[in-house]
Amino acid sequence: MRLSGVPAIFLTCLALSGCSSSLDSESVLARAPSRETTSSITLPPAPVPAANVGAPVAQAAPPQEELAWAGPVPNAPQFAPVMQTPDVPMPNERPVAAAPMPANPTPRASRMQIYSHRFRDAKPINFGSASPRNLAVHGVDVSRWQGDIDWVKLRTQGANFAYIKATDGGDHLDPMFKTNWRKAKEAGLKRGAYHFFYWCRTAGEQADWFIRNVPRDPDALPPVIDVEWNGESSCKNRPSPERVLEKMQVFMDKLERHYGQRPIIYTAPDFYRDNLQGELLDYPFWLRSVAAHPSKIYRGRKWLFWQYSGSGLSHGVEGRIDLNVFHGSGDDWHNWASGRST
Repeated sequence: MRLSGVPAIFLTCLALSGCSSSLDSESVLARAPSRETTSSITLPPAPVPAANVGAPVAQAAPPQEELAWAGPVPNAPQFAPVMQTPDVPMPNERPVAAAPMPANPTPRASRMQIYSHRFRDAKPINFGSASPRNLAVHGVDVSRWQGDIDWVKLRTQGANFAYIKATDGGDHLDPMFKTNWRKAKEAGLKRGAYHFFYWCRTAGEQADWFIRNVPRDPDALPPVIDVEWNGESSCKNRPSPERVLEKMQVFMDKLERHYGQRPIIYTAPDFYRDNLQGELLDYPFWLRSVAAHPSKIYRGRKWLFWQYSGSGLSHGVEGRIDLNVFHGSGDDWHNWASGRST
């Protein structure tokens, strides 16, 4: 995902994202400091030691970060049963009168067309048989750095969904969020909003800021919490893994109560290694992995979305764009996006 920063930083980090496909050794991928970055994020000199956190901490916290479980997630309404056309009677069989149709029948829910992948990549990676091209549903994530987007072109080029940058911390709103939010829907994309988490603000403040700026739209995809280390930020705080999990839980609980959807966790390899291995197993994950399949970088982690490139090219956007893919078939996508479990 993309953060605010000067153009020099932006260009430097695009170069960093084109990791060599020679990182195929699983032991190297799992142990070496991650060479992947996300937009303008600079890697730390060494990873923060991981800790065996266990279950999320339930200890007392400052008043604005008091933990509160969100309770069961409301199930989205199921599609109404489809009215069946009465069977045509067989020869020598007396016709059976059809039941009268209601005066105002419920319209049958229509499925959105899935456009096939037509993006190009400035720095393509050969993922072999595990190529994201083998998956059916591709999409993008965007922020102010994509400028004025031609959403119709982006849609027909293969963007079936878009995650749109909404907020940072507790006081920053992406200046293109409202425009992108409106135009993405008008172009027929499924869209959701994401929040870049800031480690020097309380989780409660950040959740309130996101809720204040992101509409509660029943057609929207679940909200996303983007958790990474940002070396360019004025905030140099790197909480312990226990504190990271506590702050994330506060934020996610508050969003789940408000939107009625369990948030998705977006993360990058170094942050995941330091804080999230073996944790938050009941949450869907969106994983950045631009040099190898997620199974090599995030061993054993189930994932919903895979961000496989930061150097995508499309006629709908000037410059480069992040490319993502949904983990499942076209039917899986329709079921999940409509609120039904796959």
